[in-house]
Amino acid sequence: MVQEGDKAPDFTLPGAGGTEVRLSALAGRKVVVYFYPKDDTSGCTKEAIAFNGLRREFEAIDTHVVGISADSVARHDKFRAKHDLAITLASDEDRKAIEAYGVWGEKTMYGRKFMGILRTTFLIGPDGRIARIWRQVKVDGHAEAVLAAAREL
Repeated sequence: MVQEGDKAPDFTLPGAGGTEVRLSALAGRKVVVYFYPKDDTSGCTKEAIAFNGLRREFEAIDTHVVGISADSVARHDKFRAKHDLAITLASDEDRKAIEAYGVWGEKTMYGRKFMGILRTTFLIGPDGRIARIWRQVKVDGHAEAVLAAAREL
């Protein structure tokens, strides 16, 4: 599992809209990488809308936001269109980045245990090192907290 201060694991993933999302291409900038379980579920939708709503504020402090789930690019495209999202969404269907960041694990919902993506956010500094990690994210107020941390970095 990666820790604060570690070099952020690089990834190259297909992105919504036929793009390629490569962390190393964002070198020298701050990057927010947030992992979320599934497009178009209530918590994930709320989180994406919150980050999207602060997109211009993140851009003003040279911070790029990338949301990653195991959903397909086609599903990301539908999700973006339905909610008018402009933030970057990347597809990690083979879970390479998800596992490199240590966000695949056991979850419990309605008393049932299963494996899935643990909602986690990483703030990566311009030096490529992980400056902050938020684990077991509660969506309300989270995007604002990440923006405040990015401003301080």
